[in-house]
Amino acid sequence: MMLHFESHGVRGGTWHGLLSGGAAPDRVVLSHQGEILAEARLTPESEGWRVEVDLPGAVVSDGVQTLMLLAESGSEPALTLARLALLAGRPLEDDLLAEIAALRAELELVKRELRKMAQPQG
Repeated sequence: MMLHFESHGVRGGTWHGLLSGGAAPDRVVLSHQGEILAEARLTPESEGWRVEVDLPGAVVSDGVQTLMLLAESGSEPALTLARLALLAGRPLEDDLLAEIAALRAELELVKRELRKMAQPQG
């Protein structure tokens, strides 16, 4: 059976959730840009394991930071359980505006092509 992580959100700098669907992995870790930052605490519950992992302050910086929760068991490759995107700071506003502008440009291109296809051939 495949492991499933249900995120219960971030409170007080700690990511909470429930892990179910199989045997407990050897360890669950928090990773950022390929580096392991913290090890999660697993507490047995009737539905599986309660997962709590503290978010290091070092990952909170301007822009978007993506953290990954990984299950490690023996020599098997790590299994990605979940991703958490942290968004912060002024540069984020600029990033989002640039992304919106790019999406608008792509939408205009799609609209133009659809209009060409809709015109009668003749």
